[in-house]
Order: sequence, then C-alpha cells, then structure tokens
Amino acid sequence: MHAFFDDITPHPQGVDAETDLIHERAYIVRAYRKDDKTLWLRGAVRDQKPPGLYVPDDPEPLTVHHMILDLHITVSTMQIVGANVVMETHPHTNCPRIEDHYQQLIGISIARGFTHKVRELFGGPRGCTHTTALLQAMAPVAVQSRWSFLMAAARAGGGSGEERGINVAAANLNTCHIWAEDGEQVTAIRNGEPLEAPVWIKKRYAELGLDPSGWGS
Repeated sequence: MHAFFDDITPHPQGVDAETDLIHERAYIVRAYRKDDKTLWLRGAVRDQKPPGLYVPDDPEPLTVHHMILDLHITVSTMQIVGANVVMETHPHTNCPRIEDHYQQLIGISIARGFTHKVRELFGGPRGCTHTTALLQAMAPVAVQSRWSFLMAAARAGGGSGEERGINVAAANLNTCHIWAEDGEQVTAIRNGEPLEAPVWIKKRYAELGLDPSGWGS
C-alpha cells in the first residue's frame, strides 16, 4: 500500500501482497529544532486496510486511524513543555474527546520512567490506544534527537571533539548497554579518548572516499 514501507519492511516470502495483506500500521516521527533550547517532535500513526477489503470494489486503501501528536521538549532537562493531539481519522464520533487529556504530558520528563507514567495516565480507558502507542514510540526518538541537537549546537559553537563526546555521553548515559556509565565507551570518553565514529558514519565516509578519523574533530 506504500512503496516506501515495502522497501524497509519487505513482504515475507510465501505471501501474496495483493491478496494476503489485511492490515498495515505505519509510524512516522520527525524531530525539529524549535529554538536554541527546545526540540519539536511530531509523530503520526496510521492504520490502513487494503483496497476492497472493507468497501467492495474500492480501488484505494482505506485509512481507519490517523493520529498526529506534537511534543515540545526542553533539551537540557528532556521535560515536555507543550503537547497537542489531533485525530485526523478515527472510527467513532466521540474519539476526539480524549485529545485534551494528553495535555497532562506537560511537565513530564520524556526520559527515565516515561513509559510507566504514560501507562498510568493514558493506559486503557484513560486514553486512546493508538495515540498512546504513538507516544511510546516517540520517546526513544527524543533521546536520539537530543544527540543530534547537541552535536549541531557544538559544531555551530566550535566545540572540540572531546566536548562533543562528553555531551553525547551525558545525553545517552545508561540508555543501553553501550552507554552504561561503567562501560568501556563511557570510560574511554571520560579518559579523554575521542568518540568512536558510528558504523554508519564509517560506511558513508568510505562511500564518499573520506577519512572517518576526522569525523569527531
């Protein structure tokens, strides 16, 4: 139903995409620099049914859910300072009544403990199943975007590679096994060693004929 998703999520072998597909859910999350201190996350979730499944002879896929969620996040604290939900497509007339309930996100940290807080505030009958699922998908994007936000700010300000490494380590501390505070990578950065170039940086530099050793300088 969407060529882009066919590329990143190819149909499994042994099924016919034209006759066997019965549902597709897609998440899109984008991060923007709102200002020098604030990150703007916009996320959308969309559920589609294939052509003709619900409406006979309909040549187009049928969208049954489409929710858009905006979050404004202070980068230094990862605190949500603005939230807005819009239900573009929904199954029931009263579905949009829950939109304003998500204003309770304001003041919450999107970092540690966020998933538990989301379940507490919006789980089950306290929210919209699809909007809440989108919200949980957006939280890791905020963490990933903080890295980019800090890197961009450091480059603009002429910060050193060592400073950028420290900023990145602080932004990602204890988010996974690589960034464990007592792990090899964080220890190396604290000892003044240069930040390891990501695998995708090394690959792209090689494709461009560049030396990746200068990436963090």
